[in-house]
Amino acid sequence: LLGQILDHWFESEPLKATLATDAVIGAMASPHTPGSGYVLLHHVMGELDGRRGAWGYVAGGMGALSQAIAHAATARGAHIFAEKAVCRVLLGRDGQTQGVVLQDGTEVRSKQVLSNASPQITFLELIPQEQLPKDFVQRIRQVDTRSPVTKINVAVDRLPSFLAAPNARDGQPLPHHQCSIHLNCEDTHLLHRAFTEATHGHPSSRPMIELCIPSVLDPGLAPQGCHVVSLFTQYTPSMLAGGQSWDEETRNAYADTVFDCIEDYAPGFKASVIGRDILTPPDLERIFGLPGGNIFHGGMSLDQLYFARPAPFYSGYQSPVPGLYLCGSGAHPGGGVMGAAGRNAAQVAIKDFRHL
Repeated sequence: LLGQILDHWFESEPLKATLATDAVIGAMASPHTPGSGYVLLHHVMGELDGRRGAWGYVAGGMGALSQAIAHAATARGAHIFAEKAVCRVLLGRDGQTQGVVLQDGTEVRSKQVLSNASPQITFLELIPQEQLPKDFVQRIRQVDTRSPVTKINVAVDRLPSFLAAPNARDGQPLPHHQCSIHLNCEDTHLLHRAFTEATHGHPSSRPMIELCIPSVLDPGLAPQGCHVVSLFTQYTPSMLAGGQSWDEETRNAYADTVFDCIEDYAPGFKASVIGRDILTPPDLERIFGLPGGNIFHGGMSLDQLYFARPAPFYSGYQSPVPGLYLCGSGAHPGGGVMGAAGRNAAQVAIKDFRHL
């Protein structure tokens, strides 16, 4: 249990709760859920510029990372076709991968196909079910994809000023504005209570909020004097109590709750808001293809990691379909902006290609 680990090393409840947020990020779990300690480890593994466990902002926004990968690929002869949806993987009579078919009917022939879509989309939507082992299909259907995350992007006309560390008179950013700011994290019991509300189908009345202001480090993201605020919030169930779906009213009501909480820490925040974009779990699924809105393509619980990700006997990036590889967050070692799954899958595919 994460709670036991934190209790062993720390005494301060606010510190323990703040660290606990990285153990439940993207997970429909509480700090008291067995196995939650692994997700904390997952978030501090690796390094950035030689600093172990460090995280960083991408200059130009997260899309700049995708563009950097795209430029590196095209420089080496790759052809990228954006906005060209794949409707199915093309298979030969022997079940071997032969390429993909686009929604406009175009066939793209290839002996190998690497999919960084979720396992659910890859195997349940793009492959005829009769081409897959029944137990494999059952396993993919049973993957826990519950997500508690609602992401809110906010445009503000001035920098938030927190009661705990008020802004300077000139309104210039202070060191804490460059960090991840955790709100409603005074103790782990608050996080557990927020989780419990969501398990009963209700958005948390005092949600866990991770607030970042990337425009402080990357001024090009917003006009001078204005800022972009990114809110990563939990817990919000995909399906609300009574089978109610997320509509504009419920979406805005939850966002108002989040903003009321921020207002308690930083008076004047609500008045500074110019616009907001609210992405609930169903929105994240619809827009980005995340199953259940899960940012990791599936829970990072111990029963869905290592040799069991995405399914037992298929953790090595190869799939039951010869020539089809899984290289996204649903593959080992899971989610996070680290590229490990893609790099590992590429190495397996290159090794196999030599024998084709």
